[in-house]
Amino acid sequence: MVSLDAVVRPGSRVLLGDGCGAPSSLYGPLSEVADGVRLVLGWLPGRTDGLDLGAFADVRVLGGGPGLRRPIEAGLAHVVPCRLSAVPSILASTLRPDLVIAQLVRGPDGLHLGAESSYVRGVIDAGVPVAAVLSSAAPLAEAGPPIPPEQVTIVGETDEPPAVIPNATPTAADETIARHIAALVPEGARVQVGPGRLAQAMVGALEVPVHVDSGLLPEPVVDLDEKGLLRSASAAYLCGTERLYDWARGRRVLHPIEHTHDLGRLSTGTPLIALNAALEIDLDGQVNVEGIGEVAAGMIGGHPDFAAAAARGRGVSVIALPSTVKGEPTLVERLSRPVTTASHDVEVVVTERGVADLRGLDRRERRHALAALWS
Repeated sequence: MVSLDAVVRPGSRVLLGDGCGAPSSLYGPLSEVADGVRLVLGWLPGRTDGLDLGAFADVRVLGGGPGLRRPIEAGLAHVVPCRLSAVPSILASTLRPDLVIAQLVRGPDGLHLGAESSYVRGVIDAGVPVAAVLSSAAPLAEAGPPIPPEQVTIVGETDEPPAVIPNATPTAADETIARHIAALVPEGARVQVGPGRLAQAMVGALEVPVHVDSGLLPEPVVDLDEKGLLRSASAAYLCGTERLYDWARGRRVLHPIEHTHDLGRLSTGTPLIALNAALEIDLDGQVNVEGIGEVAAGMIGGHPDFAAAAARGRGVSVIALPSTVKGEPTLVERLSRPVTTASHDVEVVVTERGVADLRGLDRRERRHALAALWS
């Protein structure tokens, strides 16, 4: 086993593995050797205790997540606005790393990523060296071939499971929205869902067999499977508790972003129903998922990728959100942040009050339909 300071060079650019399987046991040691290092981060839904972003020469964020909200608001990291499907290109050019630090698991055929494949797998496949912490607790869920052993330097071991993201209890509004959405999903469709409480409610309300073809697999897919309603599952990330990770162990359901977020693949074949939440929507149907005002809450992620793919194919791009949050309407005249998903990729909008089908409507008609849904 090699120490981390032997592989992290001053002035190098380091990509940290992301998702619930991020190498959290190395946050502290990495911060101790951060002098001159340029760090690239992705989606970090778990805690980031020990990761001192102020110690690095530069920090670029290609995602976000709860673990990065405070550092971003404090100005310790620069968020690069990009959809997930664009991240592999960015990492192959502008922000190409010199080293990947990731958590790996040992399978019968060799070393694999565990609770995520994400864009990290593509960087590894491009030949970038890997400094790895071996996990005895993460699930072996990656579908790809093993990582060449000569590319990997082992710098640690851990028996900690992936980050546990507890299921939030859906509100009454969430459950009503979920029932409206369930009526839009035909048997055998491909379904995409995002993270969060509302997404969990949406999956839980499904009553017909579906294929989950998504950026992430949330814990309710286990319920779908137990009900006999899960025909197949594919994603780049797992996000849940030990129940989900145990279910995924050995199933090989995780694929790289280049596959999961490929617009050509997503927009052909079995119809895709993209089920995405939003923080606010304007009268033109433009969507914001990144935050309210100066308060960061989410990330661009795969929201525009799946919305565009569903609208382009024979599926439906659905945006779901409660009509009010903390007493304030979520339908606004002007978004408080830049547009995440364009109005032309928003086809159906659902709140607890009902459904607004915007397909085939002109701009004026869309505004009337949305205003009526909130009135």
